[in-house]
Amino acid sequence: MNFSSKLMEQAVDAFTSLPGIGKKSALRLVLHLINQETSDVEQFVESIKQLKKNIRSCKVCHNLSDHDICGICSDIHRNKDEICVVETIRDVMAIENTGQYRGVYHILGGVIRPIEGIGPDQLSIDSLIQRIQKNSPKEVVMAISPTIEGETTTFYISKQLKEFDIKISTIARGVSFGGELQYADELTLGRSIIARTPYHISK
Repeated sequence: MNFSSKLMEQAVDAFTSLPGIGKKSALRLVLHLINQETSDVEQFVESIKQLKKNIRSCKVCHNLSDHDICGICSDIHRNKDEICVVETIRDVMAIENTGQYRGVYHILGGVIRPIEGIGPDQLSIDSLIQRIQKNSPKEVVMAISPTIEGETTTFYISKQLKEFDIKISTIARGVSFGGELQYADELTLGRSIIARTPYHISK
């Protein structure tokens, strides 16, 4: 792709560094920004700067937040007796979009992947256990993608929670095995949350 302007080329390269943005999409975005008022572009840039500077991780569930405690954890109307364990922030968004769950969350930051060097210590499993020790919830919902790595992670966490008097459940298999939670449609995911089943591990 030939550019008449080095500045335009640099801007396109910056946009293509984002996931899912190719050269053509990046060029379209750059041309759009060029045609905007300077104040609008400055506001756009400032919002990105503020995002990077001020967004933080919730000290309770590890969700993204403007404050130390996120809006879900601080909501007095949420059921604190139910903790839904998920892999990523996008999974929280997917479940919230269903409108079928009113408990709180705990974000692991991924799943156990030994081949990639990701073990339990790289995930927020210890903070989950500490949270359960402190708050004594009644149920932990394992809403982890039904992949081999997801099943391994669910099994590992369930083993760690055996000493607690707590119900452990998993989402129903409306979400097909091998699929990722964030890509399930809202109706299927919502039904899977409602129809969750007890999770049993061998002694």
